[in-house]
Amino acid sequence: MKKKRILFVDDDPNLLLGLRRMLRAMRQEWEMAFVESGQAALSMMGEQPFDVVVSDMHMPGMDGIELLDKVLQGYPKTVRIVLSGTAKREQLIRSIGLSHQYLQKPCDTETLKQTVARACALKDVLTNDRLTFVSQMKNLPSLPEIYLELVEELQSDDPSLSFVARLVEKDVGMTAKILQLVNSAYFGISRHVSSPTTAVKLLGLENVRSLVMAASVFSQVDRAISVKGFSVDELWKHSMVTGRLSQEILNTEQKDKFDVECALTAGLLHDCGKLAFAANMGSQYQEALALAKAENLPVDEAEKVSLGASHAEVGAYLLGLWGLPDAIIEAVAFHHHPQKCPHQGVTPLTAVHVADAFEQRPNMTKPDGDESILDIEYLRQIGVEDRIETWCDIRPKE
Repeated sequence: MKKKRILFVDDDPNLLLGLRRMLRAMRQEWEMAFVESGQAALSMMGEQPFDVVVSDMHMPGMDGIELLDKVLQGYPKTVRIVLSGTAKREQLIRSIGLSHQYLQKPCDTETLKQTVARACALKDVLTNDRLTFVSQMKNLPSLPEIYLELVEELQSDDPSLSFVARLVEKDVGMTAKILQLVNSAYFGISRHVSSPTTAVKLLGLENVRSLVMAASVFSQVDRAISVKGFSVDELWKHSMVTGRLSQEILNTEQKDKFDVECALTAGLLHDCGKLAFAANMGSQYQEALALAKAENLPVDEAEKVSLGASHAEVGAYLLGLWGLPDAIIEAVAFHHHPQKCPHQGVTPLTAVHVADAFEQRPNMTKPDGDESILDIEYLRQIGVEDRIETWCDIRPKE
């Protein structure tokens, strides 16, 4: 297997020396280079691109923000990671969209290795050149009405943090971005956060206000996007119901709080790849949807034929780049084909798979034979086939 190429950029030679030593064990898997300036980094990338760039933010001359902007423009397939010390809120906002993840100095060896290794693994998922747009995405677009309501609340004399949290939780794009930010090392939170409501409360009103008002952090859905067979409003409704039902399924199974929160969030985000396709590959995505209808194919299969990857793969890849918890990425990646997941048992993936099927066929009361969109064999393997009717009963009633 070809070694992954990793480029570390920092103006402190002692720090680079320390990185060389701490990552020596990775030389069998990574081809690593260490340079002391942004210009030197670009020069080296011009000779041969790198899979991952890990850069300090504070450097004389070309700082890390400028470097990552040039990497984004010139080498869009490269994963961009910030490894930096204390930064002001304005600097963080400048880095959003230019970096996929933010690590705080000093960073322990294991965290750095895991972050870079995960980035390398994700790069192997999508190799189609037409899908380069995914690593260039700064955000997922939000529904204008929710975005405007959020701005209005944050600009009011007495904004409610709880109301702000509820608004964020209602939107696919905002949820994904808030979770990316709160799970970055910048905010110093030592645990993975899987709930958008928890994320908003941990960030606080001032941070959320700064992020929402920064044009690069959130964006509204362009209503001019016209993809026949695709509706942003329908996606939003389906995602909301799937998220809530996923949450209730794991509550019924008495799973712990983290898994229940992951189920809610994964249900909300499970089709975010469709939004990514519609916003970035409108005409090609319309062709994929037309193929699905003409050939009576599942949408994810038609996407693979037309685009080279499914919305599940694209969504999981994006959320993985953004550093969301593994349980959420797993549920998004495998929600159509849960047997392909290496981790078995009743997990957020189970809940999202079942909730998505119920939401697509609201009148389903039991598996419908060979045509079932429920993976009955998977449910049988993890010992919950007999729970289907119970889960049917907790669906929202019309």
